[in-house]
This record gives sequence, structure tokens and C-alpha cells, in this order.
Amino acid sequence: MSIASINGWCLTSLSPTQSPLKRATLRPSIFASLNSSASPSLPTLIRDEPVFAAPAPIINPTWREDMGKDSYEEAIEALKKLLSEKGDLKPEATAKIEQITAELKTADSKTTYPIERMKTGFIQFKREKYEKNPGLFTELSKGQSPKFMVFACSDSRVCPSHVLDFQPGEAFVVRNIANMVPAYDKVRYSGVGSAIEYAVLHLKVENIVVIGHSCCGGIKGLMSIPDDGSTSTDFIEDWVKICLPAKAKVKAEYGNAPFPEQCGTCEKEAVNVSLGNLLTYPFVRDGLVKKTLALKGGYYDFVKGTFELWGLEFGLSPSLSVKDVATILHWKL
Repeated sequence: MSIASINGWCLTSLSPTQSPLKRATLRPSIFASLNSSASPSLPTLIRDEPVFAAPAPIINPTWREDMGKDSYEEAIEALKKLLSEKGDLKPEATAKIEQITAELKTADSKTTYPIERMKTGFIQFKREKYEKNPGLFTELSKGQSPKFMVFACSDSRVCPSHVLDFQPGEAFVVRNIANMVPAYDKVRYSGVGSAIEYAVLHLKVENIVVIGHSCCGGIKGLMSIPDDGSTSTDFIEDWVKICLPAKAKVKAEYGNAPFPEQCGTCEKEAVNVSLGNLLTYPFVRDGLVKKTLALKGGYYDFVKGTFELWGLEFGLSPSLSVKDVATILHWKL
């Protein structure tokens, strides 16, 4: 077993012959469970007669072949004429029109917003990036050769391409809950493993960067897991348990700190757990030994507008011990 230290945090890496560290088997709860209650019995009719008896219809509609051709303006004029002839209907008609208008606005907004938003977004992208960089997209049509593989959170506030201004073809990105990297496991986490394998062995990325961030809901969920083994989610708790060692370290060293401060510390500590887990992938270790690959941890604080980056220089001595040097960069935006 070999030990790596990053910015004061210790990482334990496994040699190829060692089995992965045993994980805690707690399955506690993050969120309160939803309590379902029996549906109340349906009300029964008090009287076997209609609650409201409508008068005979004022208008007997008839179908004409040209009705489908009527314009919106013609329909409005017809309504105005009807209201002028039947003045007593104005209050009811006004209320009904307001109701229909409100319903149409709501339905139209729900239906058109996502379509229009994506349409205008693509038009903006095509006009400002695609059409202004024909050479770039011509090259990208032939293949990709990104220098970075980035693990980032799925949180909508922390898109790495925006935060670090990555251009198309520059970063191979994996986003998930709390930007976690699980240890090598061909059964449970083959999706993550295949992404790392493809990036390292086929795309030949030169840097793997794990980026944590402030106000992370996944880390808050991790820190909120009770110790009684209860669970309330199908996937979330099992996933964030990947970084239980980070939670244990924070609880042991900062147990008396306020909960938000513990979460902030764990957001960075979980990055280091993920860096340690990357060392369990044979092709990652090979890249580090050959110095064709580097591992870096990052932390984006969108509240303060800062970004921290730390790196690990990895090497093996003849005695197979790990030597490391941590480098910290801190940028204020």
C-alpha cells in the first residue's frame, strides 16, 4: 500500500495486488420519506339530480365548409356582435374569456418555452461560434484529441466549459452527483470506468481534473447520512457513499464546526478521495508512472468567485513507495 498526500490530505492508493479498502455498509437516510395515506372516500350524491341545469343553448352551431378558414379577427368580431345583441351575457362572457386566456397563456408557456429556449440557444451558438470558427469544426469532424478529462458535478451552476472557458474539443467531461470518482469496479461502476479507460488509453488525455464546488447538494446529502442504516432514496445515498472516507475525516477533525463549514471542508476532501480512487485504475497508474498523465484537484467557489487548483506529482522509487509534491494555485475572479 502506498500513501499520497495532497495539500495536507492523505490519500491511500492500492497496489495491483491489494484489494480495495472496505467501505462502510451503512445505508442511512438523506431525505425524509414520503408517507402515503389512504385516499379519502369519494363523496356521495346528496340528491340524484343535476347540481346545475343549463338553459337551452342560445346558439345552435352549424358546420360550414369555410369555418376552418375563418380568421382570428373574424371570430372576435362575431363574439362582439353576439355580446352586443345579448348584453346580459357580458359578465359571464368576460369571466369565461379571462379564464380561457389564463389557461392558454399557461399552456402556451409550458409548451413553447423549452422549444424556443433551445432553438434560440442553438441559433446563438451557430452564429457566434460555429460559423465564426469553420476551421475548428472542420478539424473536430475528423476526430477529437482533448488534453483534459474533467470530472464535474451535474449541478446546473457549475458547468466546467463555462467556468474554465473550455472550447469544443478541449475537454472530455464526465458529470455526476458531487463530481465523484468511484474506485475501480468492473461491475458496479463500469460506466465511469469506461469513460476513464477511453480518455486515458484512446484519447490520450494529459490531465484528469476532479472539480468540486461550493454549496454542493450531493456533499450536503453525504454529510447528512445518519448512522442508523436507514435509507430513503433508490440511488443517491448509495452513490455518495463513494466519499464516506471524506465524511469520516471531516467529522473526526471538524466535528465541532458548524454544519455548513463541515460541508465546505468535505467538498474539498471528497475531491481528494476521488483522486485517490483514480489511483486504483491500472491504466491511470501506468500513465502517472510514465509521466504521460497528471492528476489535479480543483474547487470552484461560485459564492466568492474563486477557483483553487492543486496537483500531484506521482512517481515510484525502487522500493515502490509513492512520493508526492502538492502544488496549490488560487485564483480570484
